[in-house]
Amino acid sequence: MTDKTTIAAISTPMGTGGVGIIRISGENSMEITDKIFKAFSGKALADSEGYRAHYGRIFDGENAVDEAICLVFRAPHSYTGENVVEINCHGGIFLTKKILRLVLSNGASPAAPGEFTKRAFLNGKMDLSKAEGVMSLISAQGEQGANAAYNLLEGSLSRKIEEINSSLLSVAAHMAAWVDYPDDEIEEIDDTNLRNTVQTAFTEINTLLDRFDSGMAVTAGVDAAIVGKPNVGKSTLMNLLTGYDRSIVTAVEGTTRDVVEETVNLNGCILRLSDTAGMRETGDIVEKIGVDRSRKKLERAAVIFAVFDLSRELSDEDNELIEMCKGKTVIPIINKTDLDRKADISVIENNLGKCVAISAKDGDGYDELCDTVATLIGTKDFDTSAAMLVNERQRLCCENALQSLQEALDAIDFGLTLDAIGVCIDGAISALLELTGQKASEAVVDEVFRQFCVGK
Repeated sequence: MTDKTTIAAISTPMGTGGVGIIRISGENSMEITDKIFKAFSGKALADSEGYRAHYGRIFDGENAVDEAICLVFRAPHSYTGENVVEINCHGGIFLTKKILRLVLSNGASPAAPGEFTKRAFLNGKMDLSKAEGVMSLISAQGEQGANAAYNLLEGSLSRKIEEINSSLLSVAAHMAAWVDYPDDEIEEIDDTNLRNTVQTAFTEINTLLDRFDSGMAVTAGVDAAIVGKPNVGKSTLMNLLTGYDRSIVTAVEGTTRDVVEETVNLNGCILRLSDTAGMRETGDIVEKIGVDRSRKKLERAAVIFAVFDLSRELSDEDNELIEMCKGKTVIPIINKTDLDRKADISVIENNLGKCVAISAKDGDGYDELCDTVATLIGTKDFDTSAAMLVNERQRLCCENALQSLQEALDAIDFGLTLDAIGVCIDGAISALLELTGQKASEAVVDEVFRQFCVGK
């Protein structure tokens, strides 16, 4: 359980808006709020039932600060499982900060990042994977990502992990009972049923891992870099994908001298897109720095948009780019289809795969490019209702469980004792319990919630 400290924080973005919300959670939430809030009804919040709204004024001593509505939630029927008050005041940085200071000066403590959701987890309102769904939902930048995150919050992953763990726990308990109580008439587990149970769990966890990259592309996005020699249309492509003039476009080679970055939603796939400087040998010191950064982006990007000029014959720079892209996740793009064709496309396709033909200036080929990206990354027809992993912590837990299950399958095939098989299955169960937080260390829990924003 959590401590008895009452915490408070601003839960709305810092800026001008119609409404600002200060959230207070803890045993003394109502009593602290009563020190600064007077309802027009004359009723104290400490005497209020849960799920009630009270209209009144916020006071700083004798001076009224603002009109406000206070929402009261009684434990355990609140987001955190504790007594909660949410002060709804007029939006604005100064006003919300002033009211928060009044709350803090009357006995509350500042909430740490994610502390409200952490208390919800510690009070049994949600497991760790659902809590991580909260953060994914907040940070979602597209409809697919929001749907997937909401289903995670609603327990799609929790239910799948519980289903897998339940089957493993059943066979583990059966084996343990048979080994520990040999004199009792406990039926020995059938080897075929044992192997089928472990194999089914292995397959289902492997399916979760196979969907990981696609799920990350939908919820968190992937790093993508637009690369190519100068004046092939990289910046024009950047502007086409972002929907506005994000990069400067001129006919002068080397206009882009640094990496220009933007996050774009390409039909449900979130790309953290970088428009890079044209890669070529140059004596210009500033341009050379940009070229070096372009090469680093190419090395690190999860997806590469390799752009070639259809209206010019392939050059040494083009051939060098082809060599650098080999073995990477790359979408070869031939640009300027509005001009006469001179480039030998077969050279590109023989090395990097089928090209996408576009005119970044006119927008021709945009739909085909979007479809190619979705197919390559795995977001095309992505099922957002299915269980999915949304971060490296969850992926690592599944990797550990999968390794233990593989060892269990090997132990069964080698004819090892049930003791040995049981140890492997217990390892898988432990890894899955860590994923949901039922067996996670305090350090792991702290790290999960440290990534949250303050106020949630």
